[in-house]
Amino acid sequence: MDGKYYYTMMKGTPVGNLFIGGSSKGINAIYLNPKSESASLKEYSKKCESKPEKNNLFFKDAVEQLDGYFKGKLKTFKLKLDLTGTTEFRKKVYGKLRKVKPGKTTSYGELAEKSGGKALSRAVGSAMAGNPIPIVIPCHRVIKSDGGLGGFGGGLPMKEKLLKIEGIEF
Repeated sequence: MDGKYYYTMMKGTPVGNLFIGGSSKGINAIYLNPKSESASLKEYSKKCESKPEKNNLFFKDAVEQLDGYFKGKLKTFKLKLDLTGTTEFRKKVYGKLRKVKPGKTTSYGELAEKSGGKALSRAVGSAMAGNPIPIVIPCHRVIKSDGGLGGFGGGLPMKEKLLKIEGIEF
């Protein structure tokens, strides 16, 4: 499987459809509310070294864990992730973010402080905007320091739904 890329479309989550991509190293993409499978595949193909193949079995664990998360039963994802092409700073930020427990939030500033210094808040915001694996890397748990929602690639209503699944009301 080395050097191969795979994809699947997961439909019917409480926050909309998900497109999931990955390599033999692990999950490397989740697209929130994709317009279509073909549009997502075209976008995903840009990051692949070889033509992605549809393979729903490859993502069996990911789909089961996402289903468990949306039902409120799964608290921690145990999936291999492929962050190839991601900067070391972003990997560090994502690692710190994955330690924020479901039902808890952190601010951009707090995450920046844990990742190298409060002055890096904008860089953290950029890392959140470029998060290739939302939900699993829970950028929806990052809020503004004044308690506001901040931004989210899937839109603020989706961010609110994800937080509500985790027991946080906004």
